[in-house]
Amino acid sequence: MKTNSGSLLVVDDDQYILEAMADYLRSLGHRTETSLTCLDAIERLKEFPFQVVVCDVNLPDQDGFHLLEWAKENAPDTAVIMLTGYGTIESAVEAIRLGAFEYLTKPVIDEELSLAIERCLDQRQVVEENKTLKAQLDQRFGLANIVGQDYKMQKMFDLIESVADTRTTVLILGENGTGKTMTARAIHQLSDRCNQPFVEVACGALPDSLLESELFGHKAGSFTGATHDKIGKFLQADGGTLFLDEIATASPSLQVKLLRVLQDHEFEAVGDNKTHTVDIRLILATNQNLEDMVAKGEFRQDLYYRINVITLTQPALRERMSDIPLLIEHYLKVYNEQIGKSIKGFDASAIQAMLKYSWPGNVRELINVIERSVVLTKGEYIRVHDLPEQIRQEQAYALSADNRMGTGSLKTALANPERQIIIEALEANGWNRQNTAKALGINRTTLYKKMKKYDIDFEKQLMH
Repeated sequence: MKTNSGSLLVVDDDQYILEAMADYLRSLGHRTETSLTCLDAIERLKEFPFQVVVCDVNLPDQDGFHLLEWAKENAPDTAVIMLTGYGTIESAVEAIRLGAFEYLTKPVIDEELSLAIERCLDQRQVVEENKTLKAQLDQRFGLANIVGQDYKMQKMFDLIESVADTRTTVLILGENGTGKTMTARAIHQLSDRCNQPFVEVACGALPDSLLESELFGHKAGSFTGATHDKIGKFLQADGGTLFLDEIATASPSLQVKLLRVLQDHEFEAVGDNKTHTVDIRLILATNQNLEDMVAKGEFRQDLYYRINVITLTQPALRERMSDIPLLIEHYLKVYNEQIGKSIKGFDASAIQAMLKYSWPGNVRELINVIERSVVLTKGEYIRVHDLPEQIRQEQAYALSADNRMGTGSLKTALANPERQIIIEALEANGWNRQNTAKALGINRTTLYKKMKKYDIDFEKQLMH
């Protein structure tokens, strides 16, 4: 019983066989078209994306292998079933090697052909579902999910794209709440391991004895409470990516085990002498200064050198204040959809308050503030009194300082972070104005005007 109908192209130089196959396939509910030559079939494939092509090997102009090769290159979503009256093992092997989905010998039994087409269409459906799932994962965990236009973020994006498709160990540095997990996810999602597991372990959340068991697994009876064998996170992540957050909290004995896995890709479960081999990509993150910890003898120097291959620094939110309006716009849309509201935005005074706040909890704190505001706000716009008390207090203090200077507009609130961003960009580019303008995504004339406007001068900066 057929469950799936599709669009088919049947190619055969025998008009009688061609029409007989086409009539049979149409009776099963498939949209079926026919072609007598290889080149005509190729022209038809250029015009319409047939799901399945049923093609005879022997055609008058070019053989069916030519069409198969063309389809694999130019219509990769189309499955090809090859037919031949000369069913030799060699040609069957060649057809499969070149990418044929199935190889059938003539005279073809109707049920055999029907089942082969059914399998093609079923597989295509699975592929389409996987593509949809992949697109959803890319949207949720990919690079587009990390919001930022600040030049520090742009540099980070470039580095993520450069390292994603390698096996290289990545160390992500940054304060709590800056989005280190999102970055680790994006690296995995952009890599060739994206269809394999992404496993995350918060090292600081577990006591040392449990953490070793969590990572490497254990044998039943290896310690009190170990009632059964446990597979650790390293084995769970085999073939994929393992993300170890708060790596600075790892004990000296655990650091030794981690070093061995990184060097030899081998380990033993707690209480077991069987050696496991794993293929994983390791991403680590910390909010600590590992270099200082190495100097104090709190972190192994050899492990530090092993994990410090590629370092990504996740900037604190206060270091990229120009991204706040962008983040607000993005997460306001997210929470409007989630909560079922249609709040139009934050008013100027609320944005000003948010720009003057220091954000000790970074992006995570900003996201929480936006979600809270969307939930609690009654009107169309979120105003200062809808914001949490700590932001209002800092706003009140900043306003009193502004009043002493006779300012207080949104324009002024935006100006200070912009001035700081330009100075930092200039310093990062050795005060080369051409390179700085490029890094900031503006032309050199605009940079000169802004430097003049904000009184930015190399000599003056040296005196600060």
